[in-house]
Amino acid sequence: MRRQPYSGPGGRAGGTLLTSGTPLPGRTPLTSADTSRAGNYPGRVREETPTNSPAAGEGLIRAGAIVFFVGAVATLVTIAPLFLGTKPFPTYMFGLSMLMGVGFLIAGAGVFRSIAAGRRQARGDSR
Repeated sequence: MRRQPYSGPGGRAGGTLLTSGTPLPGRTPLTSADTSRAGNYPGRVREETPTNSPAAGEGLIRAGAIVFFVGAVATLVTIAPLFLGTKPFPTYMFGLSMLMGVGFLIAGAGVFRSIAAGRRQARGDSR
């Protein structure tokens, strides 16, 4: 067995790492160029920083949240006369209360869309 310099998590020096000379499957052995890098990260690093573009389904989730909160406010306004003892609101307010469920369904569709996009990306990256 030979000894190789090893840097632990966060780039702190952790001493030496015993190796048998043959790298593990899918891993490359450390070279002197690798050990001189700051952080000593053993894997590949992307050169470009990913942009902060919205992921698939994120717009649906945001829209669903807005519709849900509009429906929640409409529900509170609709049941307020029950507690205040005043004249009830017109029937269309009860229809606006249904926006809570509609918003929940829209946000759920966005979640499922982002899950599907994540699975597609994982399948594409693994091939």
